[in-house]
Amino acid sequence: MDARFKYQDIELAYTVEGEGDTVVLLHGWGCDHTIWKTTIETLLPHRRVIAVDFAGFGNSNEPTTVWGVEEYTRSIEALLQSLGVVRPTLIGHSFGGRVSIVYASRNEVVNVILTDAAGVKPKRSLNYYRKVYTFKLLKNTLPLLIGRQKAQMIIDQRRQKAGSSDYNRATTTMRAILSKCVNEDLCHLMPKVTVPVLLFWGDKDTATPLADAHKMERLMPNAGLVIAEGAGHFAMLEQPALWLATLKSFLKIE
Repeated sequence: MDARFKYQDIELAYTVEGEGDTVVLLHGWGCDHTIWKTTIETLLPHRRVIAVDFAGFGNSNEPTTVWGVEEYTRSIEALLQSLGVVRPTLIGHSFGGRVSIVYASRNEVVNVILTDAAGVKPKRSLNYYRKVYTFKLLKNTLPLLIGRQKAQMIIDQRRQKAGSSDYNRATTTMRAILSKCVNEDLCHLMPKVTVPVLLFWGDKDTATPLADAHKMERLMPNAGLVIAEGAGHFAMLEQPALWLATLKSFLKIE
């Protein structure tokens, strides 16, 4: 069933199907709940499945202010509370992993599955900081030298070349949200996630590298890692047979 939930001044879209213990599916940045199609089909005979479109994605409204991971987590907490969900299983990919970590650090859950999840602050090279501060310098000084309109054209061209595809496709508000979220380090919360945690990772993931998974495994008391060889940041889609087999084993689905 497709449904909508009013949270503060926006509406969140979600689907809810099936019966039994609840599994909540949280997608990554730039995606929506449809990325979980085969996962939903596998879970439905055994679980009640809720798949959410985060604010600003899919059919959900965009936030009217610059949200961080905290605000996104609160929106999911409010949604699940409205549905009477207690002790769910959380499955989070990429950005959805961030929300899963924060949620599980302060709410009761049965277990957590993180696939190519974010949450470890990326290590930045000196070259990265050079590019960032050069861009900021241009943004602040170029309009004074050549005029605002021409300066904006040059800045936009530079952003298109240097920025990530997620950043370039986003609206101004969502760009600010992305910048805020990717710089949040959640390592201090990971030891509080004491339930069983499955980490499913592509060894070729460059967005959230395998080193992040190893760090999460060390910090979470009951975490175990399954590596999908040859897969990148969407390991659950690139290695679907391994993903579904691992998922069913972890959740004890026959």
